[in-house]
Amino acid sequence: PRVCVVGSGPAGFYTAQHILKVPRWDLAAGRAGTCPPREASLPCLALSRFWGSLVGSWPCSSQNVINTFTQTAHSERCAYYGNVTVGRDVTVPELRQAYHAVVLSYGAEDNRVLGIPGENLPGVYSARAFVGWYNGLPENQDLKPDLSCETALILGHGNVALDIARILLSPLQLLRKTDITDSSLAALACSKVKRVWLVGRRGPLQVAFTIKELREMINLPGARAVLDPADFTGLESAVKDASRPRKRLTELMIKTALEKPVEMQAAAAGAAAPREWGLKFQRSPQEVLPSADGRRARGIRMALTRLEGSGDSAKAIPTGDVEELECGLVLSSIGYRSLPLDPAVPFDSQRGVIPNSSGRVEGVPGLYCSGWVKRGPTGVIITTMNDSFDTAQSLLEDLQGGVLDISPSREGFGLVESILHSRGVRPVSFSDWEKIDAAEVARGKAAGKPREKIVDPAEMLRIIGH
Repeated sequence: PRVCVVGSGPAGFYTAQHILKVPRWDLAAGRAGTCPPREASLPCLALSRFWGSLVGSWPCSSQNVINTFTQTAHSERCAYYGNVTVGRDVTVPELRQAYHAVVLSYGAEDNRVLGIPGENLPGVYSARAFVGWYNGLPENQDLKPDLSCETALILGHGNVALDIARILLSPLQLLRKTDITDSSLAALACSKVKRVWLVGRRGPLQVAFTIKELREMINLPGARAVLDPADFTGLESAVKDASRPRKRLTELMIKTALEKPVEMQAAAAGAAAPREWGLKFQRSPQEVLPSADGRRARGIRMALTRLEGSGDSAKAIPTGDVEELECGLVLSSIGYRSLPLDPAVPFDSQRGVIPNSSGRVEGVPGLYCSGWVKRGPTGVIITTMNDSFDTAQSLLEDLQGGVLDISPSREGFGLVESILHSRGVRPVSFSDWEKIDAAEVARGKAAGKPREKIVDPAEMLRIIGH
């Protein structure tokens, strides 16, 4: 059988990894010699590098993941083809003609909008665009965020929100040791931001970030946490029946709120105030307020909320009270959203996912999905790994149970290649990606950092001779 995976991010690679664990003779239902190549469709492992930065903005945190994906790409039963846009360069029906099974693992490339007045003012950015800017995603290099204000406000209590806060407040000597782009580093060197608020609609028991990311933020040199002890009143008893991760996370927030850091003592003694960050709860954005000249954001009006229900199902209900928070930089980190890929693929526009059952696309035998486009943009990388393994297992069960018809021969990439050639599309291989990777590492070594990311796609293609 021949299997195609659309997407070169974690969901795509984990799906391929699980399929490749099964010996080829098992996959071929006793017909030795057939092999199931996995062919990705997004350029140069870029989604893997970018997504790794989302789950932990220091490069080392995603290195083990990237090494695992590299091993998968080097498998003799796996082939990688990048620089191809599925839905434009080749359609999903055309892929289904070439393969016995197709898995869609293309992630969530859009962001949820606030839907409030003022969200299009200068100084208001989506988290996706901002993270893409400092991580070297080519499409976001023209962002040029205005960092001339002292106070930034991030809407959202997830890991991405914490990552952004850490980037905004990190000492330059720390950032220089990472693979952040030179242009972003230069902009951050001139940044006047010294205070970051992370604001959420619900309470401490509903935050979406995880303890690892929170601890890294708490331990950030030169930045003190400002948490109001009143926000945590009564939570020690309320969290007793919570899951262990939720309990540990809440206990860390309570401990941080009650502590009086050395930095605060120094500030009280007259020393220069350090940078600071804090969490604000039960506030829902109503309007981004414009400056007097209307040229940029100057603040945000928030509706105060109360919670109905408990745990993850608690809902934020406006109380009728409002408050205004002053800030010159607003970053919306309220979630990502998948987009439809091809008219031939069912898509739930309301939920932003492909309708499926354990990864099997509803009503389309032989078509599968994994990752965020399957379940929605939630969880950390281990969540995506388990989700992708679940989809791969569904595919394997269908192969071994005879649900997937593998009797007709499929040409695989030979057919796709002819289609791409007829449309003037020239794919890149994994060895091409490794040339780009080597060039980035070499440039980084010369600058004393892990790598210097190449942000111009045309330059990438020149490096590999395209």
